[in-house]
Amino acid sequence: MSLFSQLLSYFPREKFDRLVKKHGSDKHRKGINSWAHFVSMLFCHIGGASSVHDISKGLRITTGNINHLGIGRVPCKSSLSYINRHRSYELFRDFYYKMLEELWHRHSFALTGLKRLKRIVYLLDATVIPLCLKVFDWATYRSTKGQ
Repeated sequence: MSLFSQLLSYFPREKFDRLVKKHGSDKHRKGINSWAHFVSMLFCHIGGASSVHDISKGLRITTGNINHLGIGRVPCKSSLSYINRHRSYELFRDFYYKMLEELWHRHSFALTGLKRLKRIVYLLDATVIPLCLKVFDWATYRSTKGQ
């Protein structure tokens, strides 16, 4: 089982399917259901894909047999583009809040444990901030040798 499929196992499919039914998001689908759309966008986010081509190609290459992800076929780039443009965000918003609520209740004991910490906890932000050298000329490395 791939790491990605293990990650997907944390998302309860039955709750997702109930929200799909509530929103009717698979009513006029063009071959790609809402779960395949969710899997694709999650892969995009985690894999750092920058285009629908990267998503489609990446899912095809890295996951191998995709049946364990709960999707029948990898969406092609034109289908991903179409559903991103036409499918409502509301299903995914509601699923996010449903997951947040579930995780909050499941791990509420951890919140009380955080209050009892007896030492300082240091957090490190590992966000990458790309710089454009044309805009930030001060970021250019200049050698002082030979001057």
